[in-house]
Amino acid sequence: MKRALITKYGILTAFAILCILCTPNPKQKNVRSDSQFSGKEGEVKLIVLDPGHFHASLLLKDTIRQVNDTVFVYAPHGEELEQFLQTIKTYNSRKNSPTAWVLNVYDEADYLEKMISDKKGNVVILAGNNKNKTEYIYRSIASKLNVLSDKPMAINRQGFELLEKTYQKADSNDVYLYDMMTERYDILNIIEKELIQNKELFGELQQGTPDNPAISMESVHHFYKEVSGVPTIRPAWYYDIEQQGEGIADVTTHLIDLVNWKCFPEEAIDYKHDINLLSATHWPTKISLDEFTKSTRLEKFPNFLIKYVKDSLLHVYANGTIHYQVKGMNTAIKVQWDFQAPEGGGDTFGSVIKGTKAVLKTRQDKQQNYVKQLYIQKTDEVSNKEFEKNLQKTIEKIRLTYPFVSLSQPLPDGSVLINIPLEKREGHEEHFKYVAKQFFEYLVNRNMPDWEISNTLAKYYITTKAVEIAKEEN
Repeated sequence: MKRALITKYGILTAFAILCILCTPNPKQKNVRSDSQFSGKEGEVKLIVLDPGHFHASLLLKDTIRQVNDTVFVYAPHGEELEQFLQTIKTYNSRKNSPTAWVLNVYDEADYLEKMISDKKGNVVILAGNNKNKTEYIYRSIASKLNVLSDKPMAINRQGFELLEKTYQKADSNDVYLYDMMTERYDILNIIEKELIQNKELFGELQQGTPDNPAISMESVHHFYKEVSGVPTIRPAWYYDIEQQGEGIADVTTHLIDLVNWKCFPEEAIDYKHDINLLSATHWPTKISLDEFTKSTRLEKFPNFLIKYVKDSLLHVYANGTIHYQVKGMNTAIKVQWDFQAPEGGGDTFGSVIKGTKAVLKTRQDKQQNYVKQLYIQKTDEVSNKEFEKNLQKTIEKIRLTYPFVSLSQPLPDGSVLINIPLEKREGHEEHFKYVAKQFFEYLVNRNMPDWEISNTLAKYYITTKAVEIAKEEN
């Protein structure tokens, strides 16, 4: 009788353990026993769809072990496709660490339908005309293809509504959609996030006011620039806000993502409850025909741009501001596009993030020789002694992972430079491979967190709603 009792309880225990093991992990949604991704070499088969932006080629700048050498390209025949193919050829033929991409190209008019019917790959790469991008994303997801997309994934309210529908379709089709947020891999942003999350040093994030926000970020970009040492030829549609999107629907995606990622890490932000849009403005960058020709190699403005031409200048609504609250915290975002950077300069970024104990500032102007630098300064709430003690303690902890980080002597205004040597900083072009690797890890582990989706939707709600507000107030 005793042996039977033990056996009975042994069976029950085994059954209980089995139930626990079989219970799905809440962080691993849609786990599939037949998952096609295991992390093995070459199992990610890329499809590059209509690569009209140079970011498409940057994803192929380096060899990634998990990515198959054969890449399927579907695009309309034309200069944009040729520019993409030439860039990949350059990567394949370079002396140092050449790639070995084999491009299988289809360039007929029915390229989208052909891609969907062929379904030769399992991950679609999107970086191009934003007018079509949201539709491309939806069609790919509906065809049960994973998508890694360049920003912006939506440029207007209709696009946002389709994007929300796309995420629902991705969930039911058990595929992933991911936004290329490269700025998360900038070492200054990584270090600043560490500092913000140290409550002894930074304190709590201030609430701020609409006129004196707790978080402010500003980004300056340029239509004419060089990438990989070669002048970037912009397609004419890049100057059309109906195809490229306004500035506040484009670059601001990075800024809003940094706000969420740094100040509310791994917190889900629901745009219906956590976002309050206060105001938005926009104004044009005025481009001469000579500048347009230098950037596009076109001798005249095409017909679809004529409606934006006033007094012989092309008016491009590439600049703007957005004021909003996220979880009650007042935030200000500004984007500006000039034609060309000043001598020795480039794209720039600036920010101020205010804590109750310390304020973090990023500057990248002439005073810093256009090199992005991170500073920290105490607030009146803490003494010099307490601030110095907590700062030194925090930096020592950071140095366990990033031993090259150090502190400068305080400047006359009391701010301290967080010194990150230039040789330890990778450029924007290098960040794309890290985005891709993170996405591929999600594909293997089936564990993309819910906050990635909710925060992406919150981001595009802000940008697309801001465009509507700016147009109403203009």
